[in-house]
Amino acid sequence: MGGTGPVLVLADGPSISPLRQNKTVSTAAVGPWRLIAGKFFRQKVAVTAGIIILILYLIGLFAEFLAPALPDTARPQYTYAPPQSLSFFTAKPDGGWEFNFHVKGYTIAIDKVALRRTFVIDDKKVVPVGFFVKGPAYKLWGLIPMNRHLIGPINPNDPMYLLGADRLGRDVFSRLIYGTRVSMSIGLVGVAVSLILGVVLGSISGFYGGWVDTLIQRVIEVVSAMPTIPLWLGLAAAIPLAWSPVTVYFVITLIVSLLGWTSLAREVRGRFLALRSEDFVTAARLDGSSEARLIFRHILPSLTSHILAVVTLAVPTMIVAETSLSFLGIGLKPPVVSWGVLLQDAQNIRTVATAPWLLIWPALAVVIAVLSFNFFGDGLRDAADPYDN
Repeated sequence: MGGTGPVLVLADGPSISPLRQNKTVSTAAVGPWRLIAGKFFRQKVAVTAGIIILILYLIGLFAEFLAPALPDTARPQYTYAPPQSLSFFTAKPDGGWEFNFHVKGYTIAIDKVALRRTFVIDDKKVVPVGFFVKGPAYKLWGLIPMNRHLIGPINPNDPMYLLGADRLGRDVFSRLIYGTRVSMSIGLVGVAVSLILGVVLGSISGFYGGWVDTLIQRVIEVVSAMPTIPLWLGLAAAIPLAWSPVTVYFVITLIVSLLGWTSLAREVRGRFLALRSEDFVTAARLDGSSEARLIFRHILPSLTSHILAVVTLAVPTMIVAETSLSFLGIGLKPPVVSWGVLLQDAQNIRTVATAPWLLIWPALAVVIAVLSFNFFGDGLRDAADPYDN
């Protein structure tokens, strides 16, 4: 009668509609990761945040190619030069417009009150700009020698400061791009260290209990009781000045990671205490599973949603920690370029008064990265939550 189609009659069971049967089979065939991906991609804010994070990491990966200049190239004649805007058309002498990708040049003026040199954008000076232009030579990823840049002045000697220049005449836009690589990667490395320590120690503590649990919890309490800033100050002061920037980078990453694992370890321990007596764990134990298999194959995967959320939300914490250390002068230092190092250059009052772009752009990059990771982490947590339909 009614529009449900023919009915399949089984000999030893109730009748099942083919439509319902197909729906059941197709739903059962979908794996948990596909379900998580489907729920995640329905969240537009989280997807947008993920795209922004991907763009930031691509910028860091291809920093040498994307930056118009090298980060340490100083041109004192353009100290504190203001930002230039890109233009696509110029006016013809006889009227109308013609396509001409360019930026406006500078005219030097003297501030008679402050008795210093200032730069004024001159509409009559045109600096032609192009894509895939030849510029300063570099090695992509330290391996491939190249001299092509995505964007830059046609004449390498012409000034092009899209985000302004600093106190040494260095291009802030190029330094910001190079800083993206360091600041974004230090978050990943720091979170990786914290994740390993937190998951392993928390799992062992919650699974075994007893004196092992007591020992690990006392260590966590000691680490958590340490004041953050004095500890960072002491550890950073112990770094020898003769160490290379790469060595300092990894040491600062380790310092930032030291205090980031305790909360995750406690949360993982709590979940293990609740799950170690569940029926599926008992069944796996009776089936002959080893303790390592019980921990990492049966119990730990049930914490996927929580671990994903913690990891994505911990990355911005690491970025802010590195930025804070470098801003205070106890973290990364020149010639390493990071967002914190760029903010350190904008500490004096003169910079804030005469060149606010030195403070605005690195701070804006930190805000965008932190907010993107927060929204992305919230989306992953909701998508991986098995109780959220």
